Amino acid sequence: MRVLAAMSGGVDSAVAAARLRDAGHEVTGVHLALSAKPATMREGARGCCSIEDSRDARRCADVLDIPFYVWDMAARFRDDVVEPFVAEYAAGRTPNPCLRCNEKIKFSAVLERARALGFDAVGTGHYARLDGGLLRRAADPDKDQSYVLGVLRPDQLDGALFPLGDSVKSEVRAEAAARGLVVAEKPDSHDVCFIPSGDTRGFLAERIDAAPGEMVDPSGAVVGHHRGVHDFTVGQRHGLGIARPAPDGRPRYVLGLEPVSRTVRVGPAEDLDVTTLRATDPVWLVDPPADAVACVVQVRAHGGLAPATVRVDGGDVEVVLDEPLRGVAPGQAAVFYRPEPAGDVVLGSATIASTGR
Repeated sequence: MRVLAAMSGGVDSAVAAARLRDAGHEVTGVHLALSAKPATMREGARGCCSIEDSRDARRCADVLDIPFYVWDMAARFRDDVVEPFVAEYAAGRTPNPCLRCNEKIKFSAVLERARALGFDAVGTGHYARLDGGLLRRAADPDKDQSYVLGVLRPDQLDGALFPLGDSVKSEVRAEAAARGLVVAEKPDSHDVCFIPSGDTRGFLAERIDAAPGEMVDPSGAVVGHHRGVHDFTVGQRHGLGIARPAPDGRPRYVLGLEPVSRTVRVGPAEDLDVTTLRATDPVWLVDPPADAVACVVQVRAHGGLAPATVRVDGGDVEVVLDEPLRGVAPGQAAVFYRPEPAGDVVLGSATIASTGR
């Protein structure tokens, strides 16, 4: 096959490209330029897609002796990932930009262009497995990325290759070193790639007008004030700016955000427990369930798992959890896994719209 290997400049994508070449595919490397100012996209191990990363990707392509190109995707990335990220926070939700980048950029814009150029598939360094059209968890549970790929449609997965799905990270780094790839010991990127400083609050403050409001506890008492609901996420404990301690002396957490009334609800940790979810815009990798079906639901990239029952209700999905999950926020993705036999097959996903106790 003719395969376009997305090369971020990190160790995973470099080894993925090498394995695709060794498998006999005709491989071309491509680095995605996602920022109009790429020099600002990395600070040490934070961020990605900088000029440094582009050069690392090119050096790896040279070692592998494959063609290499840089594609400017900055405008599409801004429109489809960054601006929706800001809008979601302004609306009091908590988005995951990595999911949207996979959905809108790597396996939409890039895959479409690749197919138009005659490529059969796009290969990436994601840790996940494809088995007979099914998306499954990776062999390395600490690196598994099936959650952030769970938003992809079947036709997008049909054009995807994940060569690292059966490997653990230590093996990948050792292989990179053996191949002479300069990125063998390069740190993994962390946090939101377009906020390399890690200061999400500062990033949003530059893009969302201040809308001061009140912080209210479960009794309805005003316990503080804020400059905008976009400064907070459900489950947040630190940085609330509340000077007066709770009457019982226990920490307060953000329980909910109400952008229309500009209210931030705060309270004790146990009030973060939820037992029901309602999610919208489902994507199914199998036939949508006709009746209620048992599954395992995951609401965060790492952790946040619980057995549950899901039921399709019109265009939405209702989820009843067998055990409470804590700190679930509207805007997060709920990814549904088949519970048996291994519990690693993705059934589908949806975006959490509301939660209940």
